[in-house]
Amino acid sequence: MPQTDPRHDQSVGRVLSKRVDAHGDAPLLIADGGTLTYRDVDEASNRLANGVEALGIGAGETVLAMMPNVPEFVVIWVGLGKLGAIQVPINTAYRGNLLVHVINDSAARTMIVDAQYLDRLADVADRLEHLERLVVFEREADTADVPNALSTLTRLPFGTLMDAQAMPRDELPPYHAVKAIMYTSGTTGASKGVMVTQAHAYTYAHSGIDLMELKPGDVYYAPLPLFHIAGQWAMVYAAMIGGAAAVITERFSVERFWDDARRFNATVTFFLGAMANFLARQPEQPDDATTPIDRALVVPMFPDVYDFGRRFGMRITTTYGSTEVNAPLRLGFDNPDWKTCGRLDEERFEARIVDENDEQVPDGTVGEFVIRAKEPWLLMAGYWRHPEWTEKAWSNLWLHSGDAMWRSSEGYFYFADRVKDSIRRRGENISSVEVENEINSHPDVVECAVFPVASEHTEDDVMAAVVVKPGRSIDPVELIAFLEPRMAYFMVPRYIDLVPNLPKTPTGKIQKYELRAAGCTSTTWDREAAGIKLKR
Repeated sequence: MPQTDPRHDQSVGRVLSKRVDAHGDAPLLIADGGTLTYRDVDEASNRLANGVEALGIGAGETVLAMMPNVPEFVVIWVGLGKLGAIQVPINTAYRGNLLVHVINDSAARTMIVDAQYLDRLADVADRLEHLERLVVFEREADTADVPNALSTLTRLPFGTLMDAQAMPRDELPPYHAVKAIMYTSGTTGASKGVMVTQAHAYTYAHSGIDLMELKPGDVYYAPLPLFHIAGQWAMVYAAMIGGAAAVITERFSVERFWDDARRFNATVTFFLGAMANFLARQPEQPDDATTPIDRALVVPMFPDVYDFGRRFGMRITTTYGSTEVNAPLRLGFDNPDWKTCGRLDEERFEARIVDENDEQVPDGTVGEFVIRAKEPWLLMAGYWRHPEWTEKAWSNLWLHSGDAMWRSSEGYFYFADRVKDSIRRRGENISSVEVENEINSHPDVVECAVFPVASEHTEDDVMAAVVVKPGRSIDPVELIAFLEPRMAYFMVPRYIDLVPNLPKTPTGKIQKYELRAAGCTSTTWDREAAGIKLKR
């Protein structure tokens, strides 16, 4: 590849090197413990890359990272990216079978792990197949005692890696090298390891710059987990590419969010839909409109999202993406149609909506969203060690997203449901998202999840798990009366469960497979058993 090809610069080492030249002493990472400049992160990630290499780890080898939200996590994934080793971040909520699955499936010999997670490793130590070495990170000093169950593993303090020289890397991996294996959140079953190239990660992050009008001087505050693409790429990597700063905080807090935004003088943020919804439903305060945040990415949006934006003085936009398909849709700020995910980035991608035979369907018809890239390596390189999953996902030369969507004649795409979450009731297809939107518009509802349960009449019945606002109550009969005039009769839930919370991944995705598996329980209210008939 010619050195003048712009793709040559789409690897994290080259990106950071160029930003050091332009913004070397500007802040890149801001945290309560201090600020790291672009130059600081560049030098620290060089040390880490050289320290990892000194352990005998080279390009193409997997390295696990189970870390909290700390600046050192960014140094880890940037350093591994410079070396060409493959970062495998672990969801910090994982334990037991889930933890064993990721560790063994990755085939990694080395794991960088925060000391607080050692007990979880000890619980499954006898089931680990490939792991040989732990690099233990501690906030204060490398003095952690490794549980006896892990005594067969070599142990090194994290500081050993950082004692290496900060000499820049002579060779940096190409844009098509695999940068990371990102395990999906497992909302539909076992987590899959998605192979992500340097160019894929760069393109995903760069889409955030375009969406958010990100520029030098911006402060990007989004308390998202750094093991996830939203925190790692959409915030930190986007800030790096755009010459902005990223704020690293431990976790999302409804109580602290706006105070933190003011304290860090944040100008940009990223809300998962649940985060924005929780904040929108808090009591109004006199200073709501004085927050420094000007631009907010909300994924997915919800019915009163623009009222939420106006209340807090923010312009709102959204997108659609996933670990597999990148972030191919764009939307301008404050588009009046909150339901759309945006229009296709036609410079880089082509997409279709297809039926079960992969035939393209007319505009306005729901089908599966499939995609191809116009340049190589912008979509997932496959599922790690599972070619059969890769082959299925890429059937008929299109990458199948698993998402049911439809396209308008103006070229806007609309999310309908996950293909596996769609509901078919007595010959009618129902979008669980549309039902959820109506339930969530009830003033006493915080959030809900709608999913199918088997019907004695064949096909499905509609069930809703509903979380009520603190201090409020909802009578299921009253909720049905609220919903009936707002939707087709066949969409109105038969079953309602009032629950204290919904099962979620740490990134806020509702795990509907747990709800489907539980089905109707002793606490479930049945509309038909209550004798309530709907008007057609």
